[in-house]
Amino acid sequence: MIAIKNLKVDLGDFLLQDINLDIESGEYFIILGPTGAGKTVLLEAIAGLHPVLEGRIWIDGREISRQSAEKRGIGIVYQDQVLFPHLTVEDNIAFGLKLRKCPRGEIKAKVDYMAEIVEIPHLLQRSPAMLSGGEKQKVALARALVIEPEVLLLDEPLSALDPETRERMQGELREMHRRVKVTIIHVTHDFEEAVALGHRVAVLNDGEIVQIGSPEDFLRHPSSEFVARFALSRNIFNGKIGDTEDGCTFVDIGGVRVMAITELRGEVRLSLRPEDILISKEPFQSTARNSFQGAITDIADRGSIVYITVTLPPDFMCLITRQAFEELGLRKGMRIWITFKASAIHVF
Repeated sequence: MIAIKNLKVDLGDFLLQDINLDIESGEYFIILGPTGAGKTVLLEAIAGLHPVLEGRIWIDGREISRQSAEKRGIGIVYQDQVLFPHLTVEDNIAFGLKLRKCPRGEIKAKVDYMAEIVEIPHLLQRSPAMLSGGEKQKVALARALVIEPEVLLLDEPLSALDPETRERMQGELREMHRRVKVTIIHVTHDFEEAVALGHRVAVLNDGEIVQIGSPEDFLRHPSSEFVARFALSRNIFNGKIGDTEDGCTFVDIGGVRVMAITELRGEVRLSLRPEDILISKEPFQSTARNSFQGAITDIADRGSIVYITVTLPPDFMCLITRQAFEELGLRKGMRIWITFKASAIHVF
């Protein structure tokens, strides 16, 4: 559906380079990265808002690299919505159709249909000033979708919303995509948002793509320390490969030998997600190959979850529910056991 080959965009103070992507028709594709990584620059280059220095972009086999923005068949929604304050919701949604001089009856039918898709038919006669942040975002989505774009670009569409509204909008975006089936490229810096919405994800850093894959790939198989940290692996260690036993390999991570599954040799890096570590007051009876005793040196309360730092050394950050935390009666200085599977460790 969308093919991007060797794309390079030079804005003088920022360079986007060596961008290669293939996005399937109807896919919900996420571009993920920190502030300043070049996510919006890439989105706007696809939309035709930045000139392409090198490379090509195709949509359904049609090259659009040098086409003007209005001829590309692309809709774009920004985080600040950019609604026309002097127009009603209905007129905001209809704006693109009126520019195309569509018949009045057709405009009315399409606006009503799209309002139904994003669940705002009751808001059509209101002005943008009377809408909540989530409602404004729905109007912006409807306005972009009503012109039936081949591709919909979303630039941090949920970042300005409060947590409850953001979570609700994630579910509504999934349902809207299921019904409309448009190809979506969604930019975000929020890893949890990427996992909740994306079929596949491309991680961008400093103007270059550093990994492409499913959300599960980033959770379990980060390609680098940068990706592991961005995916909130929390536990990242330097290691040295040692002996092998029963299909598992011992890795020394500074005095502690953990068992992992890897064919790599020599100096390596390890990542271990905090939710993959079990905490117990006594040695935990399981098939997990790694079990160690350490002391609690930090407790970070996050409301429904709690991060527990257990020092052997080194430090292991563990994640448990508040209920488990209270039931175990954990406190700083307490000696406890941590247990995790060899397969939970990613070696790179």
